[in-house]
Amino acid sequence: MTYDKLIGAVFAGLSFAIAAAPTMAPAETLQVMRGSPSSALQVPMNRAVVLESDVPFTELSIANPGIADISSLSDRTIYVLGKEPGRTTLTLLGADGRLITNVEVHVTPDIAEFKERLEQILPGENIEVRTANDGIVLSGTVSSIARLDRALELASRYAPDRVSNLMSVGGTQQVMLRVRFAEMQRSVSKSLSSSLALGGTALGGDLGISGGNGGAVTADGVAGALAGTLPAVNENSGAMLFGFNAGGLEVGILLEALESRGVVRTLAEPNLTALSGQEASFLAGGEYPVPVSQEGGAITIEYKPFGIELNFTPRVVDGDIINLELMAAVSSLDPINGFTQNGFTVDAFKRRETSTTVEMRDGESFAIAGLLSDDFIDLNGQVPWLGDIPVLGALFRSAEYARQQTELVIIVTPHLVTPTRGEALALPTDRVRPPSERDLFLFGRVTAGEGPTTGGAGEVARQDFSGSYGYVLD
Repeated sequence: MTYDKLIGAVFAGLSFAIAAAPTMAPAETLQVMRGSPSSALQVPMNRAVVLESDVPFTELSIANPGIADISSLSDRTIYVLGKEPGRTTLTLLGADGRLITNVEVHVTPDIAEFKERLEQILPGENIEVRTANDGIVLSGTVSSIARLDRALELASRYAPDRVSNLMSVGGTQQVMLRVRFAEMQRSVSKSLSSSLALGGTALGGDLGISGGNGGAVTADGVAGALAGTLPAVNENSGAMLFGFNAGGLEVGILLEALESRGVVRTLAEPNLTALSGQEASFLAGGEYPVPVSQEGGAITIEYKPFGIELNFTPRVVDGDIINLELMAAVSSLDPINGFTQNGFTVDAFKRRETSTTVEMRDGESFAIAGLLSDDFIDLNGQVPWLGDIPVLGALFRSAEYARQQTELVIIVTPHLVTPTRGEALALPTDRVRPPSERDLFLFGRVTAGEGPTTGGAGEVARQDFSGSYGYVLD
């Protein structure tokens, strides 16, 4: 009676477990025959398999209860429940204590449910799912890296740290990045200064007073002004000198004025192509030697790169969405801000640099950096007290005005690209051909006439480079 109650409780518990887990598949059955080798028993994790024997058994044991759990439903039927992925051995003994058989139990991740979830989350993707030992193997082709990451993340939920990725990414995975540096620098400066020199027998000697550029007039400068000679140290390109005599008094007045305007335009467009996920670098410029002092007074040379620099890592995220990690810089030598020491002259560098991460679609542009700078300087200097005299005080004052504006923008545009035939590409040298000696010496031609007429090179040759170009500034 106790045995009947035990069997009833087992069947009741099994029915309750199946009712509580609607996703559980029907139990599988494996026949065990005496005298014949038993095949491996495949048990999905958290699912049950029923094992039947052709002869009654009295004892059964499992080598690793942590991998699979067993219970006897009768003297010929065993209930096997998979707990953790792995392999273990189930042993059956008969009434005489002799071995009936050893059954190898393989507990594998439940890939049936994983396949269903994979189809729901990533429909249409060609992903094959297999089990290997106690892990999951994914193979096939996916449309983007983002979908590949999603598949791997979902698989790790069913087999943590036991997922083998054999998938490949289809579609276009090469990215060409076009970067445009555009910088305009405009400067305006004005200065006005004056100097007054007095001399003659009426004063018994020479007298010089200066209100220009903040400097004092020397005896030579006074003599030169009175003699009608412009100062050799004059920094302004516009200077006017006039004077007059009043009896025994000589008066010389020097007016210096300067107005300068300047415009600097910088435009660079580096292009670079890289495979998705791989870093690419670009440098068009050079390396500048910089002396570096070492221990013991030794001097070594280090080379610093300058020019147009571009480093970026593209990632095709999903479809035509591209993630970019990039560093772009434009640098040039700046002798004005350099220094000289111990016989070495080292130039400084002007550098415009940006480093960022952006995400955009194929062909879209993004202004990743911009700078608008407006510097203004206004300086007024005068000789104390004399510069405050109405009208005549202008002869003892100097004024300087300077304004500099800088506008910089960096724009990036990524493109998904595929290789093409070499004949379709045009080089900068395709449009120009070297002249022959006859063309050069007799006709003064620096090129040999028209270039190619077919392919990409012919398209370049047909372009019209005449007419105005550049920026117009009012």
